Amino acid sequence: MFFLLFGLRTREGLVSATTMVCEVCGVAAAQSLIKRSTKFTLFFIPLFPVRPSSYYLGCAHCGAIRPAHRDAYRVG
Repeated sequence: MFFLLFGLRTREGLVSATTMVCEVCGVAAAQSLIKRSTKFTLFFIPLFPVRPSSYYLGCAHCGAIRPAHRDAYRVG
């Protein structure tokens, strides 16, 4: 008997961390830049992305997670 195991897997990874003023609580605290990507998996092996990666900022003080502006993760 053969079972075809496929699905989607979303992973989050820490890109960088810096100290900024949080837009939610207004406190200068560590803000983590998080990259979230979703990939199609076959037999639990991620093969290709199914949607563009998205970036979020997480506040270490209040725990709020919000979408990051394009300026927050611009390189160069």
